[in-house]
Amino acid sequence: MKRHLKRALELLFVPIAAAIMFIEEVLLRYLGLAMAAFSRLPWIARLEAWLARLPPYAALVAFVAPSILILPVKFAAFWFALHGKFILAAVSIGLGKIVATALVARLYKVLRPTLLRLSWYLRAETWLFTWRDRLYGFVRALPVWQKTKAMVLRLRRWLSGLMAGLLAR
Repeated sequence: MKRHLKRALELLFVPIAAAIMFIEEVLLRYLGLAMAAFSRLPWIARLEAWLARLPPYAALVAFVAPSILILPVKFAAFWFALHGKFILAAVSIGLGKIVATALVARLYKVLRPTLLRLSWYLRAETWLFTWRDRLYGFVRALPVWQKTKAMVLRLRRWLSGLMAGLLAR
């Protein structure tokens, strides 16, 4: 019975964990690159420099603010859903989440040195990342994760070979 329960939990939680890990490892990487390019605009660079000089609690407010900025997007999605425009609702939520995630990730990078001066923030961040790393280690050790990763790597190699062959013509 224990083995069947473990297998059922793997089937339930591994796809969720894989999606979260995919978002963190891939999407955040590309969003980070896009936001870094965007931050080269002079007015954005000045804003980031100003944010970096904020005192710790003001930096915390600046870090949390994007959570409030997403509310109009959620209200718009709700309005779309009320009017039967479910695709627009889903797209607005998806785009809003992507923009908010990119903004929060950039703010984290800019504000982290200041936020770490708050001892409770440092403890909370350390606890969170320790927990996340343990969870990721557990998921990466699962046979289903390793088989899926191997399959994705084989698919990437095949696609790279296919593209190289097509481009060589």
